[in-house]
Amino acid sequence: MRTASLILLAALALAALIAAFGCSDSTSPAAAGGEGRLRLTLTDARADFDEVNVVVVGVRAHRAGDDSTGGWITVSDDTFTVDLLTLTGGNGVVIADTMLPAGQYTQIRLLLGEGANVVVDGRAHPLEVPSGGTSGLKLNHPFTLAPDSLYAATLDFDAYRSIHGTGNGRWIMRPVIRVVVDAISGGLRGVVHPDSAASEVWAAGATDTAHAWVDTLSGEFRFAMLQRGFYDVTIVSADTAYGDTTLTGVEVFAGVTTDLDTIRMPAAP
Repeated sequence: MRTASLILLAALALAALIAAFGCSDSTSPAAAGGEGRLRLTLTDARADFDEVNVVVVGVRAHRAGDDSTGGWITVSDDTFTVDLLTLTGGNGVVIADTMLPAGQYTQIRLLLGEGANVVVDGRAHPLEVPSGGTSGLKLNHPFTLAPDSLYAATLDFDAYRSIHGTGNGRWIMRPVIRVVVDAISGGLRGVVHPDSAASEVWAAGATDTAHAWVDTLSGEFRFAMLQRGFYDVTIVSADTAYGDTTLTGVEVFAGVTTDLDTIRMPAAP
C-alpha cells in the first residue's frame, strides 16, 4: 500500500513539473484561432513593350485544414485594370489587404479577367490569359498567418518572360510570378494586476511606437502587427495608489505573440 502511494505521489509530482515547464515559455508560435492580416502587393520588372494591361478580378488563398477549417478563401474581389509596366522601379499596387483566419496557407491564386492587352510599337493586341479568370494563376507559396500579425508579400510579375507572340498576330500570357516576403510582424499581450490600476500601455521600439488600452474587466492588453525587434513597454497607472511601470527590452518575434503574463503594478511612491 505504501509503495502504491509513493508511485502515485511521484506521478503527480512529475505531472506538475511538466505543466510548470510547459507554461514557462514567454513566447510561442501563435496557435490556430483568431485572425491575422494579409497584405499583397503587385510589382513588375522592365519589359520591351509599350504597355501590358491586365484586369485583376480577385485574389484567393487556400487554408490548410479539414472540411470545417480548410478550403479556399476570397482575399479580395475588387476588379481593376493596371498597366504592369507602371509597377517598375520600386512602384507597386496593393491588390489585397484584409484580415483572414489564422492558420497554415498553402497557395495563393491571382484571378485575371477578360480585356487584357499588350501594346507593341503603339498598337494594342488582345492578350490571352489561359485559365486566368477560372482556376486563376496558381502561386505555390506556403505561409503561416499568425493571430494579431501581419504577413506582407510582393507578387513580382515578370512581363518580359510571361508574354509570348505566336507569330500569327496572337499574344499569350503564361505568367511568371515570384513571391517575395516583405514582412512578418508579431504581437504582444499581457494582463495588468490589479485591473483597475492601469488605463493604457505604450510599446516603444527603435522605429515604431504603438498604443493600446487595458481592458477594465480583465486587465488584458494586446498589441498586434508590431515589427520584430525590441520594445520598452510602459503601463500607465489610472489609480493614484499605483505608479507607472516599464518593462525594457521586450523582444517581439516575427509570427509570434509574446506573452508577458501577469504584470503587477507597483505601489505609488
